[in-house]
Amino acid sequence: MPLPSIVTIQRIEVETRWIRTFILNTVLPEAEPGQFVMLWLPGVDEKPFSIAHPNPLMLTVARVGPFSTALHRAREGDRVGIRGPFGRGFSLVEDRPALLVGGGYGIAPLYFLAVRALERGVPVTVVIGARRANDLIYVDRFRALGLEPVVATDDGSLGIQGTAVDAATQLIREDPSPVIYACGPEPMLVALVHLCREYGLPGQLSVERYMKCGFGICGQCALDGLLVCLDGPVFSVEQLAGLTEFGRFCRSATGRQMPI
Repeated sequence: MPLPSIVTIQRIEVETRWIRTFILNTVLPEAEPGQFVMLWLPGVDEKPFSIAHPNPLMLTVARVGPFSTALHRAREGDRVGIRGPFGRGFSLVEDRPALLVGGGYGIAPLYFLAVRALERGVPVTVVIGARRANDLIYVDRFRALGLEPVVATDDGSLGIQGTAVDAATQLIREDPSPVIYACGPEPMLVALVHLCREYGLPGQLSVERYMKCGFGICGQCALDGLLVCLDGPVFSVEQLAGLTEFGRFCRSATGRQMPI
């Protein structure tokens, strides 16, 4: 197992009441959009997080359990450990426009992809979905890139009333030519697989599973016969459409199969 590199939390930005972004004093020049790192808190645990930007390394973390709660208590100047980058990221199709669809904090790794796409001259449209207006994140970051995100909220408090999939469907009806790149809750990804197949569009979706090692030893992140940490976390629509566990089952920390 590769040992973690010890780095310092340079800056902490509060996104919402339960989401924070951590900027670390390190860079990952070899990282690709969609890859992840394993973040170690000494005395607590180690967990995987998608790379929101590699230079400096930026991670956006929702407070959903003991580890993330401990991380949210960290302060600027605290030290953490990093391993990676790991996994198979997005493969940018440069001769077609990109439609980036993010649900909740799943929008974070798509920021890195947007930066890469713009660097290569690929037209980019961004859809950000959340339950309500005060749950939206990264809107200003995309605006700083010169992009105006299409916003969807479940309660209609900002933008389109509905889901990120609803917003993406409207855009595809107007222009059925993009490649869809997405990250977010699995029900959203399932809906996007159906959308891509309905319109005959290529798509690449980032899937989340419980991980312990990050590089294929523990087998904790098995998805049918694949390992999300090695074969993903980004999978094509064609791959996901053929998996029986996708959208139906995940595994707990003990490896027990559970319904999603």
